[in-house]
Amino acid sequence: MESRIQVDKLQPEAYKAIIALEGHLSKTSELSTTHRELIKIRASQINGCAFCIAMHTKDALKYGETQERIFLLDAWKETNLFSEEEKVILAITEEITFIHQNGLTQNTYNRALNFFSETYLAQIIMAVTMINVWNRIAISTHKPIIH
Repeated sequence: MESRIQVDKLQPEAYKAIIALEGHLSKTSELSTTHRELIKIRASQINGCAFCIAMHTKDALKYGETQERIFLLDAWKETNLFSEEEKVILAITEEITFIHQNGLTQNTYNRALNFFSETYLAQIIMAVTMINVWNRIAISTHKPIIH
């Protein structure tokens, strides 16, 4: 893959603002590490972001996620390895990432409110939005995978 521009070097203030938002969300979010990493990996799978998939699967393993769950994350609807709460989070992740289809459906939104407070749901939505931003930057610039 050919190298491309480095957005962080060419647009440092914008890049710092994205990092600041990520930092704010990390500091203030009540999201569990498991929920956060499931969101990051699943959105990155959908978007085909190798850089982010590599980074967040390593992070998930470091935080105690199992290899089996990571291997089957792409087929989460077909397995019983994920809790009902996690399945709702994964549905939210997919619907927001595929925003051009139906967006976050009312059914999924209502199911989420059965499990989570409005604040927690807002944090899920922000986490999905944030990883989609990172995916788009990494894919557009051919960000190399860190080994």
